[in-house]
Amino acid sequence: MNPQLAAAPPTSAVQRATTFLRSSKGGLAVLALVIGAGAGLGAVVFRWLIKTFTQALSGHTDYAAAGHAANPHVPFLGPWFVLLAPVVAGLLYGPLVQRFAREARGHGVPEVMYAVARRGGRIAPQVAGVKTLASALCIGGGGSVGREGPIVQIGSALGSTLGQLARLSESRIKMLVACGAAGGIAATFNAPLAGVFFAMELILRDFAAESFGMVVLSSVTASVIGRSILGNTAFITLPAFQVQHIAQYALFAVLGLLAGVVGVGFNKVLYRIEDACDAIWRGPEWARPAVGGLLLGLLLLALPQMYGVGYPVLEHALAGGYALLFLLALLAGKMIATSLTIGIGGSGGVFAPSLFIGAMLGSAFGQGAHQLMPSIAGSAAAYGIVGMGAVFAGAARAPITAVVILFELTGEYSIILPLMAAIVLATGVSHLLSYENIYTAKLMRRGIDLDAPVDPADNLTVSQAMTAPPHALGDTTPIAQAPKALTHHHHGVVPLTGPGGAYRGTVHTHDLIRALADDVDLQAPIGKFADDTQPTTTPDATLATARDLLTSSHTTGLPVLDRPGGVLVGWLDHSAILHALHHPPRTNHPKAMAQAH
Repeated sequence: MNPQLAAAPPTSAVQRATTFLRSSKGGLAVLALVIGAGAGLGAVVFRWLIKTFTQALSGHTDYAAAGHAANPHVPFLGPWFVLLAPVVAGLLYGPLVQRFAREARGHGVPEVMYAVARRGGRIAPQVAGVKTLASALCIGGGGSVGREGPIVQIGSALGSTLGQLARLSESRIKMLVACGAAGGIAATFNAPLAGVFFAMELILRDFAAESFGMVVLSSVTASVIGRSILGNTAFITLPAFQVQHIAQYALFAVLGLLAGVVGVGFNKVLYRIEDACDAIWRGPEWARPAVGGLLLGLLLLALPQMYGVGYPVLEHALAGGYALLFLLALLAGKMIATSLTIGIGGSGGVFAPSLFIGAMLGSAFGQGAHQLMPSIAGSAAAYGIVGMGAVFAGAARAPITAVVILFELTGEYSIILPLMAAIVLATGVSHLLSYENIYTAKLMRRGIDLDAPVDPADNLTVSQAMTAPPHALGDTTPIAQAPKALTHHHHGVVPLTGPGGAYRGTVHTHDLIRALADDVDLQAPIGKFADDTQPTTTPDATLATARDLLTSSHTTGLPVLDRPGGVLVGWLDHSAILHALHHPPRTNHPKAMAQAH
């Protein structure tokens, strides 16, 4: 048998499978299932790492509930070990983040939002691994942050990587990013509905039917895996919820107004402290978490309840275990501890801290109301539960997610009316007091406004603007033949190709001229001077994404490849972008198409 014929069927099967994944709804569903499974397993591994590092660095499963206890690994230090735990953790994750994935620093969700809105959903593959280790070390070492931001970034990186490997269109990659975010939230919090609405409301910022279906599929898959391994219990245990008097609705409304103010206040404190850390720090970024860890350790020494995520403290507060003034101290302490953890370069989320702050605010409000109106106010725990959702809504402006996650946690339908009232009021107050929320504020500080009018370039693809590529030279072409080729190039660069026409990089004309002036060997291959670091784009990328890439890379133009690492099919420069923006959209440029074929 002809060996080539024998090898043909598998190749054909691979091609059919690839086409199925790229172009059909069934293929997209398969990818959503895979991403949901991956996000679910990732959430399990992430939670295990947090427990492992917390046990290793504090000697307790959750030191927030241990008071001023000593670390049994180093008992001679007594409670003073908390000065060293954040430093040791910082020495480990600081260099890791700085070296391999700087976007893993901070609370994660803004980076995912930016990737979806401005980068076509593309997230570096290494982010998932780096974020997992960095956030687990940070939380295990006392960082007062949550685990939802990291798991959103981890799941999203998984979805983006899979989409890029399958060479999907930008719209589908964005959908898979949302699938990963939903799966991560669903598995880590055992809240599949909250995962769906978090992804749709904050990541995609859209409720398209197809996207919704795929995100639900991923969320359910992740939840099934999470429950099968972690158990079918909520991530925190909340007391029973009851509305005992009609007048309580007025109190819940007042709590909603206060929660909106506190949510915005958390936002302001977070970035003020981050600004202060930026202004003070003058050393290398990799050392910042370790040095700043000393400040965090001092805070933990004074208030050990701030160690890590702090769910046991939250549950104890809702059970009425703290006095009113101490609840307010915990509220302020959490704001400062979370902000300091992020400011020194830590890695973790702000979702759980906002729930914590809301529980302290609500419980304190409930205790005060009960002291003033004991026959009307009812249980302080009810206000603590509503406060959790209201402060998160005031900080993140995700009212649907806030309602859904608290409903999933309590399973009580009676919570819906007071919760919705408080959340709507908190969201309204937040809008009145601040333009940005706790996630978009980080992007606004970079000059990126996701709520600004739609960029016309977002509605165009590179294929609608690219021109014919410059005539390429083979990378083995002798330098002696380059001058003649340069006379036909007006882009300032000469593209180089390898076997099969695969793109190999570019050679800048000024580099060739300098080489000729230095009397180099004229028979040396021109590939010796190739620049393979120049960014490239693809025809299906949005024009906005390519324009930002072109601007940030400071090059004269972008090579357009039929796929990443593929064949050169076009060229994109500033004049082509301007032409596309100021003329009616057109089909793929005929010259470029001719070049491609």
